[in-house]
Amino acid sequence: MVDVSPIRAKNRWAMAIATLAGTGRSPIAPGSVGTLVTLPPGVGLALLGPWFLGAGFLIVTVVGFWAATVASREIGHKDPGEIVIDEAAGLLLTLLFAPTGWIGTVAAFLLFRLFDITKPWPVGWLDRNLGGGGGIMVDDLAAGLYAGGVLTLLSAASPAWGELLAG
Repeated sequence: MVDVSPIRAKNRWAMAIATLAGTGRSPIAPGSVGTLVTLPPGVGLALLGPWFLGAGFLIVTVVGFWAATVASREIGHKDPGEIVIDEAAGLLLTLLFAPTGWIGTVAAFLLFRLFDITKPWPVGWLDRNLGGGGGIMVDDLAAGLYAGGVLTLLSAASPAWGELLAG
């Protein structure tokens, strides 16, 4: 956990954003907590429409690259666990592919966490080999693409799956 007292004032905003207002400092599963707190605003944006969700994803991603870069420098670690803005961006990306409905939303959450935790190729490679804010963000965006791809394939493979996910 990071003591914020020595952090320069201009970087406190980056730390607050990168940790999603401190939720990334959860002692248990900070990535899952960061993903979970992103779910309600993500669903709200999705209900407003795909353009709102897309705009939210772009804003979180662009600001996330900056905040993750500054925060990782402040903390002095390549990919500190308390930085969870990457989980927010990855989940929002996954939700862009998810059918609206509670089952699709739960599936999006679970699939994103599955790919973020297991890190199949190239997600794991990106996680290990890219540094700074870009490295922190890109592997979660790749996990979001994997999860979104699975949701798309399930919906396209069978009308019954599509109806179930939209449920």
